Amino acid sequence: MALPSLFDNLRLPLIGSPMFIISGPELVIAQCKAGIVGTFPVLNAREKEGEPIQLEEWILRIKKELAEHNEAHPERPAAPFGVNLIAHSTNQRLERDIAILVKHEVPIWITSLGARTEINDAAHSVGAVVLHDVINNKFAKKAIEKGADGLVAVAAGAGGHAGVQSPFALVQEIREWFDGPLFLSGAIAKGDSILSAMAMGADGGYAGTMFIATQEANAVDGYKKMICDSSADDITYTDHFTGVNGNYLTPSILQAGMDPNALSGDKGDVTKVSSGEESKTWRDIWGAGQGIGVIRDVPTTAAVVDRLESEFNAAYKALNEKLG
Repeated sequence: MALPSLFDNLRLPLIGSPMFIISGPELVIAQCKAGIVGTFPVLNAREKEGEPIQLEEWILRIKKELAEHNEAHPERPAAPFGVNLIAHSTNQRLERDIAILVKHEVPIWITSLGARTEINDAAHSVGAVVLHDVINNKFAKKAIEKGADGLVAVAAGAGGHAGVQSPFALVQEIREWFDGPLFLSGAIAKGDSILSAMAMGADGGYAGTMFIATQEANAVDGYKKMICDSSADDITYTDHFTGVNGNYLTPSILQAGMDPNALSGDKGDVTKVSSGEESKTWRDIWGAGQGIGVIRDVPTTAAVVDRLESEFNAAYKALNEKLG
C-alpha cells in the first residue's frame, strides 16, 4: 500500500518525533520547512487559567508560517505537521485537545498509550491520518483494529519510552499482516539508517534525539552538550522514573544525585541531590536514544536535514554499486 498523498512532498521519508518539553513551534516549523514531518506533543502547550489556549496559538502559528513558506517557495513546499496525543485515561485535557485538533484540521495525529476508536474517528472526520506508536506486534494489531491508519514501530534503542525488540523482528512481524503506513523508531541518527528502515519494509524513519541537539529545540544548553559528549554506552534503560521503561542519559541521572545501577524504591518526580536542592524527573532526567554516538555539534535543523539527505543518497548509491 502506498503512503497517503499527505506524505508526497517529503524531502526525506522521516518524521521528527514529538518530544516532551523539547518540541515546540520553532522546531516543528524548522523541520517542516526542511522537508520532513515535524510534530509536537499537545501537552507541551500549556496555559494558566484565564490565558489564551496555547495549543490553539501554536497550531495557528505553525499553519501560518508554513503557508507563508509555501507561497514564497512553491518549488519546495513544506512537509505537513502533526501532533502527539496521550490517549491514556489520566489525560484530563484529551477531549478539549481533540476538539481543537478537529477545529483546525491538523493533518497528522500520533497517538500513544492506548488505541481508542473515538480518537481515530475524530481525526478521520477532518481527513487526518492517524499513526499509533507500538512496541510489539500485539499492540500493533490492536491499534489497527481500533481504526488507526498506520503505525510507528518503537524498537530497542529509541529515545524515551522505547521497546526492547530488535527493529528487524518488530518490522518483519508487522509486515506479515499489515501493508499500511509504517515508520520505524530506534537509534536513527543518520541517512543510512533511514534507508535501512526502508530496506526492512518500513516506509521511513521516526527520529527525535538528533533534533534535541539543534538550535531550534527547546532544550537547555547542558542537555544539548551532554548529548554531544555521550555515546550509546551512556544510555540507561529503566522504568524507575515514569513506571514505563525508557532510555535516559546516564550522566543526567548521576547529575541528579542517583546511582543508575541502583534505581529502586518508590518512583517519584522529585529527588534530593547532594546540594540539598530538588531535582525534578521531568526537568532534570534527560531522555535520549542510542543513536547519540554520531551527534557532535548543535547545528540548525535545516543543516541536520541537509546532512541526512546527503548520507541517504550516498548510502543508496553505495548499496546499488555493491548489488551491481
